[in-house]
Amino acid sequence: MSAGLPSETDAEPTSQGSIRVDKWLWWARFFKTRSQAAKVVTAGKLRVNGTRISKPATAVGPGDTLTFPQAREIRVVRLIAIGTRRGPAPEAQALYSDLTPPQKDVPPNPRFEGKGRPGKKDRRNADLSRRDMLE
Repeated sequence: MSAGLPSETDAEPTSQGSIRVDKWLWWARFFKTRSQAAKVVTAGKLRVNGTRISKPATAVGPGDTLTFPQAREIRVVRLIAIGTRRGPAPEAQALYSDLTPPQKDVPPNPRFEGKGRPGKKDRRNADLSRRDMLE
């Protein structure tokens, strides 16, 4: 082991150099697997500094801004550090700063209030009221 190079077991995030974008998204815990991160990149849904990319091997480094969809929202993050491993969540959160604007609360779907398909009695009453209007 060289004295100047960090080992794989170090938990210190490195702030120099570059890393594959799919690997960094996985390390930062935005996606559960590296192949899921690669699928998002391959589909062309990721932007690095405003430029759409489609290759998972694209190199990113500290200072780059990533924009990508995650679940039902669009995430905007700025890389602070590269990292050395896929560690626990607090370690992963130290790798980026979240620039995602806060989402407005969307009202829930209206609930079923007992209105729906009319029953037999409702249909009879509707038929009777129609006959009265025709006469």
